[in-house]
Amino acid sequence: MDIKKLQTVVVDALEDVKGQEIVLFDTTHLTSLFDRIAVVSGTSNRQTKALAASVRDKVKEAGGDVVGLEGEDTGEWVLVDLGDMIVHIMQPAIRQYYRLEEIWGEKPVKLGAAKRKSTAEGLEAAAPKSKSKHLAANQEQEEAKPVRERKPAARKTAAADGAAKPAARKAAAKKIPTGGTVKVAVPKAAAAEAKAAKAAKAAAPKRAKAAEGAAPAKKVIRRIKQADE
Repeated sequence: MDIKKLQTVVVDALEDVKGQEIVLFDTTHLTSLFDRIAVVSGTSNRQTKALAASVRDKVKEAGGDVVGLEGEDTGEWVLVDLGDMIVHIMQPAIRQYYRLEEIWGEKPVKLGAAKRKSTAEGLEAAAPKSKSKHLAANQEQEEAKPVRERKPAARKTAAADGAAKPAARKAAAKKIPTGGTVKVAVPKAAAAEAKAAKAAKAAAPKRAKAAEGAAPAKKVIRRIKQADE
């Protein structure tokens, strides 16, 4: 019989007769005689004998071999030899005195992995339990969608604003689009000179007309007397 199945049968048999403080250890690294050892307590001679009988009968029903059974006469310490597994059924005082857990308990096996997996009770316990739909917690709810929140822009200090604006202007001045026309500011002195020249040019015809009206040109007519012939 497979060792996992064997340890499951043994634990089930011990629990059926209400064995106390059941522990299971892996001994493959300590000895080649057996792979598992189980220790359990019985409160009386009668219970220890009943535990041993339960293990013997359950293993035989599952198709396993029972090599030997010792200690049934006194019932203080009953040992069941299953070949690959040894079961020690002890009364509390005897168990506390010999402390088998300190000798073989280097690698404990979790009972959850060996308890009632193949039985109808185990299958029923492993089956998913139906939930009441009357409770709001058991009702199916729509999957929550992530919400993207816009974070408010961080407020800048006055000094930061003052330092950032000139930099932004300089950066804007450096960007010149390809193929575009760049307007260059005319110096103030040159603009004033051009404006004065333009004004003087516009005022010259007016002055000429004013001069003509004020002093008309004199026409000199010379008469030439012809000599009498």
